Amino acid sequence: MLRGPIGFVLAVFLLGAAPAFSASEEYEIDEEHFSVAFLVQHAGFYDQAGLFTEGEGSFTFDEEALTVGDIEIEIESESVFTGHKKRDRHLRSGDFLSVKEFPKITFVGTGSKKTGPKTGEITGDLTLRGVTKPVTLLVEWVSAGPYMFDSRQYRVGINARATFKRSDFGMTYMVEQNGVGDQVTLILGFEAIRQ
Repeated sequence: MLRGPIGFVLAVFLLGAAPAFSASEEYEIDEEHFSVAFLVQHAGFYDQAGLFTEGEGSFTFDEEALTVGDIEIEIESESVFTGHKKRDRHLRSGDFLSVKEFPKITFVGTGSKKTGPKTGEITGDLTLRGVTKPVTLLVEWVSAGPYMFDSRQYRVGINARATFKRSDFGMTYMVEQNGVGDQVTLILGFEAIRQ
């Protein structure tokens, strides 16, 4: 398992270097409470929504110093789902995700900054179809504390969003014809459990 993004969203807390006495703790994303969605315009008419149903991730977080690091996320590209079997098969093909050749989509955090009391930006490298490009996630920290269904667990909750051009990753099918939009909106939400 990768250690560390979509934990990337926790960079919301980043205020500066951690004091010497602070200690980062490891968090792992709860795979049962991890949503990865996307929006892409179809033929100029509306935004088609889709999901990836399998993924994992981890990061380190120092709640006292408000710092985050070691952010990594891994998504199974074959798990793409839009509710339409023919379209999903096409998305798995070489026109789009090329899942047989590139079974993983990854995000590795490279930096972060605080933009508000509960908001921040996480920069990182998104690797899709074997191409790596920088992407910035706009992050909202929702909450942190003991889990209501199991008080032995301590959790954080995060929402994040990013946009990128699929053509930057070699997915040029129907871009020029505007049959499938070039801009992709990526939407992430998850709970992570302190280890």
